[in-house]
Amino acid sequence: MIGTGYVGLVSGVCFADLGNDVICVDKDISKINKLKKSIIPIYEPGLDELVKKNYKSGRLKFSTNLAESVQKSNIIFICVGTPTKKNKYEADLSQVYSVAKEISLNIKSFKIIINKSTVPVMTGDKVEKIISNKVKKKLFSVISNPEFLREGEAIRDFIYPDRIVIGTSEKRSNKILKNLYSPLISKGAKYINTSRRAAELIKYASNAFLATKITFINELANLCEKLKINVEDVSIGIGSDNRIGSRFLRAGPAYGGSCFPKDTRALIDTAKKSKSSLSVINTVINSNNNRSKLLLNRIRKILNNKIKNKKITFLGVTFKANTDDMRESSSLEMIPFLNKKGAKIKYYDPTGIKTEFEKFKNVQFKNNIKDACEMSDLIVIHTEWNEFKLIDLKKIVKKRNFIIFDMRNIYSAEKMKKQKIKYFGIGK
Repeated sequence: MIGTGYVGLVSGVCFADLGNDVICVDKDISKINKLKKSIIPIYEPGLDELVKKNYKSGRLKFSTNLAESVQKSNIIFICVGTPTKKNKYEADLSQVYSVAKEISLNIKSFKIIINKSTVPVMTGDKVEKIISNKVKKKLFSVISNPEFLREGEAIRDFIYPDRIVIGTSEKRSNKILKNLYSPLISKGAKYINTSRRAAELIKYASNAFLATKITFINELANLCEKLKINVEDVSIGIGSDNRIGSRFLRAGPAYGGSCFPKDTRALIDTAKKSKSSLSVINTVINSNNNRSKLLLNRIRKILNNKIKNKKITFLGVTFKANTDDMRESSSLEMIPFLNKKGAKIKYYDPTGIKTEFEKFKNVQFKNNIKDACEMSDLIVIHTEWNEFKLIDLKKIVKKRNFIIFDMRNIYSAEKMKKQKIKYFGIGK
């Protein structure tokens, strides 16, 4: 597994747990040394136990030596980052191509090279071309095998996937990979063999569709607020239709994280290069970009345009629960804006202090919910961590008039009313 980021580490550990011998490779010496001591660089429930177990058994190894690791392996997964290029929609594939060049210098027997990184259509063609400059075609096979791991649920998603997508037209490689994934197929995972380009597009199309569902329900929530309708009733009503499904129909902040923002942008870039229109996805991106501004306007109204010197608490700052990932979290736009307007902000997140907020005066991390909420004027529920769901806010705020803005709709408006707490949700 080349790259010990989110995808490479989780996939590598899970493959080892299935009984395979796995080497996780990274050029970051500090990260590899920490992993050898079972110090995990990402927050993912259950991952530390699996790392310890499989490292102790000897099935899982960590290395900075890519050349040696490639030579020792039959199957090589490329799991490096593909971020958006600065000021562009295009995916930065420099790490993928750099790794492909290094792999090509170390192939002496047949290798299956799998792109697990999320990449635009035809990246596999380029990887194959790079390797074929140094190696005979009969000594390698380039395959697309996209991942569908949710942060916070990644181990379960690996072990019980909906589907396994293998993009190759080569029978030999397809047979080997079907065997590799056989323990998961036997548990009910659907095995889908497509062309390499189709597999690359499946990943982008999946994320774009899910991002569309989130944006759709967020826009409906805006309408519900105007019409005094509860968006949760609407979500249940439409989600009960099997053709639509209830997942990803929960109104809230803008989507964020490591996948949806960059993948929707990269899909638009692919379409543009192919002279094809994806107007729906373009609209999704624009709507999502405006989401945080809209929610900040809501906060302004809730506070009667009096933000200066208000004590505001953010409960949760990551883009979703059960992860420490801050990438493209709406809190990165909301907290600095409120801070600039003169608010005094405290925040608590179960995954600890965030360096992104350290440069801001009057933005403080608190180690517990009580200290974060005490004497607050406004409490913003930003992330739906379980520990926020049963808080006795009246007891810990210690202030008569405080307001809750529940951006995840985790509380009951009726119960808040009974407790005489001023409460605002999303799409209500």
